[in-house]
Amino acid sequence: MADKLAKYRSKRDASRTPEPIPQQEPEPGDDRAFVIQEHHARSLHWDLRLERDGVLASWAVPKGLPTDPKVNHLAVRTEDHPMEYLAFHGEIPEGEYGAGTMTVWDAGAYDTEKWSEREVKVVLHGDRARGRYVLFRTDGKNWMIHRMDPPEVDPLPPMKPMLPVRRAKLPREPEKYAFEVAWGGRRVLVHIDGGRTDLAREAPWLRPLAASFGSRSAILDGEIVRLGGTEILVCTDLLYDDGRSLVASPFTERRAALDALAIAGARWQTAPSWPAQAQPVRQAARDQNLPGIVGKRLDSRYEPGESAAWLFFPV
Repeated sequence: MADKLAKYRSKRDASRTPEPIPQQEPEPGDDRAFVIQEHHARSLHWDLRLERDGVLASWAVPKGLPTDPKVNHLAVRTEDHPMEYLAFHGEIPEGEYGAGTMTVWDAGAYDTEKWSEREVKVVLHGDRARGRYVLFRTDGKNWMIHRMDPPEVDPLPPMKPMLPVRRAKLPREPEKYAFEVAWGGRRVLVHIDGGRTDLAREAPWLRPLAASFGSRSAILDGEIVRLGGTEILVCTDLLYDDGRSLVASPFTERRAALDALAIAGARWQTAPSWPAQAQPVRQAARDQNLPGIVGKRLDSRYEPGESAAWLFFPV
């Protein structure tokens, strides 16, 4: 009988990688265990591994498991892995095959509905990955993965920013607003999915930010501003978070969710927001030669296009 782990062993040196490299022949089990590992390698991806005949049949899924049956994701069949990989996590050294950080994203049991050379249909029973999925071969060696159950996530909200109405005088009831400086940059909605963002095509420096989200989907509202000759992203609102649309939620709830993400780095940050502090924020904007401030009603939902729930006050 052919050694199912021969290819796996040929790519690894036990003296140079912490990965398990068992020497004994694999023994068949009950074909129920699965693991999904988040792999920050040369390119971020997720590794789906299903117990089969004593080894873990493996696929690399660049964008993670699809959450919507309308969207299939690429799944690249890789070599079988040993059962010990069910619990593996750690750093694969630079220069080694699969170099990078690997963490266990989810694990649990699964049921097999069909298993053939061209189609694998399973039901996952994990904490994060649940439901019926099918892996199927396309032309050549390529595979795709499809979610068979209805989506568990909210639909994406309209991709159009909310715009403030210009006013000269500050509101009579400032306690009903949160105030932020207007940076005078370019407004953007940053759609992050599968550790990637389309905005990176024009701003490649955003790729590490998107990768830091892992499998967490999000839509950030913000501005790209130039400070000290360097472009940075200033985040001001959160429209979508981990499968849940926030556009109908009040600003206070969206702002709390944005703060909880703790977005901070050399080229991205969360903009400060001060409830009720209209005059001090306006003075701070004037001192920094910024164009003005924005007042956002604390109870305002996110409304694409111009809305009187947000007010712009020039300095």
